[in-house]
Amino acid sequence: MLQKKYRYYTFFLFIAFTACEKPAGEGGTSTITGKIYAREYNSNYTLLTAEYYAAKEDVYIIYGDDSIYSDDFKTNYDGSYEFKYLRKGKYTLFAYSDDSTFTSASGKVVRMVEVEITKNNQVVEADVINIIN
Repeated sequence: MLQKKYRYYTFFLFIAFTACEKPAGEGGTSTITGKIYAREYNSNYTLLTAEYYAAKEDVYIIYGDDSIYSDDFKTNYDGSYEFKYLRKGKYTLFAYSDDSTFTSASGKVVRMVEVEITKNNQVVEADVINIIN
């Protein structure tokens, strides 16, 4: 009888701990930081005219396997951004860039990087997102 009681107790603990696993998103203690770097070209993209860390650019974050972005941030004067209070999990960061191949109907393409937070209180620095302005 005692052994049966321990099985129920072990099963209950297993369910309790696995149910507490939360998906990527807000509500945690970690941060993702990064920068956006822009290049400017002439109208046919044959001559580089300027390059700099881009201020006031929109950068978006997708939590886990979501199909749409979850939050956005406008970069600071030095092209930097940060998303705070995130839980462990995988994230996709992206920004829009001019399409230098002239194949996109909108004239824009997505430039993205992926990052993963693996522990609490972690600061993850994402790869630089390179765009064309």
